[in-house]
Amino acid sequence: MLKKWQSFIQAYHPLVHTILAGMILLSIARGMSIPFLAVYLAKMTSLEPSEIGFIIGSGAIAGMFGGFVGGILSDFIGRKKVMIGSLYGLSFVFFGFVSTNNTYAYLLLSILLGLCISFFDPVSKALMGDLTPEEKRIRVFTLRYTAFNIGFAIGPLIGIGLSKINDSIPFIFGGILFLVYVAILHIAFKVFKYRQVHTNQEERISVRRAVSVVRTDKVLLLFIVGSMLTISVMGEMSVTLSQFLEKKLVDGVQLFAVLMSTNSIVVIALQYPITRWAERFNPLRNVVLGSILLAISEVGFAYVGTWTLFILAMVVFTIGEILIVPSEYVMVDRITPDAMRGTYYGAHSFNGFGNFIGPWFGGVLLTVYGGTTMFNVFGVVALLSIFFFWYGQRLYDNKNEKIAPSPSIKS
Repeated sequence: MLKKWQSFIQAYHPLVHTILAGMILLSIARGMSIPFLAVYLAKMTSLEPSEIGFIIGSGAIAGMFGGFVGGILSDFIGRKKVMIGSLYGLSFVFFGFVSTNNTYAYLLLSILLGLCISFFDPVSKALMGDLTPEEKRIRVFTLRYTAFNIGFAIGPLIGIGLSKINDSIPFIFGGILFLVYVAILHIAFKVFKYRQVHTNQEERISVRRAVSVVRTDKVLLLFIVGSMLTISVMGEMSVTLSQFLEKKLVDGVQLFAVLMSTNSIVVIALQYPITRWAERFNPLRNVVLGSILLAISEVGFAYVGTWTLFILAMVVFTIGEILIVPSEYVMVDRITPDAMRGTYYGAHSFNGFGNFIGPWFGGVLLTVYGGTTMFNVFGVVALLSIFFFWYGQRLYDNKNEKIAPSPSIKS
């Protein structure tokens, strides 16, 4: 056991381990508060579910553009400045949520929340990619996803417990955790003396070139649309499901907390064996299977009525998520030029539009047609995503076949 632990420590750069550990803190902070933000706003305001979905979804819209800008900034001013700045911003947002009861202030805070998350997430992934050999990146992305879910397994349960004391406490505690992680990162960057390296001046790209390259890369655009659709399904589940359960069951909010923790516990328990199994196949196959499982789980949410069946539907949903998330990262990483990693990862954050579509459109469907229709529609959306991933991969494979040199013919 000790040798395995030493081997794990030596396999990755110390800053990679710091980010992995920090992801647990960050996801605890986010897990204890953000999934309950819709319920919190419903208590603090008189807004309709669709209006609450719009406020939360507006943060996703901001994040969609913020991820691209943050990725470009990280290629220019460095990963360190972008990551630390975004963490200070997140702390400000969480303290802001408990300092106001104004609808427009909530909207602005939601937008800032989306921006800060969209800056931190792709830039931290880009830094981990910088410091990790290509053959180890799928494991690193998987470990990052697992670390995130360790925190999310703990966060909702802490959040539901703290909210019984006062609805504001989870946000206050979350803001403090962000400040703690800022301090850890400051120390880590100083001790390990990370310095972002550009091989030469010519490889440093302009903003205009970055936008041009991403705009004309059809494969990336197709991957973004496919990811946007799967993200919309996940966003709908994490926001409107809480409102649906609150109205459907007397103890619906408690069930929602259990479902969020179930999601994370299943990731922690099954991430490694499923990833080991999935590594035998190409990433596209894993994404296709994952999207089918998302669709099946949405149908389950539409028609089940007991705690046991809701939990079972969440297990199916989570297995689909496990298959999609790291495989999708690998698909994007494979098409990414080394000198533009931050830019491409940032551009991939345009999939955050799905985090607007999910809560907003899900809220509209829930208000007008009810939960059964809402879940069925998003099941179809999950299946639709398969086409965009498949077509993007087909274009990429065809392009590589044309570039590959023809074998010489001996006379």
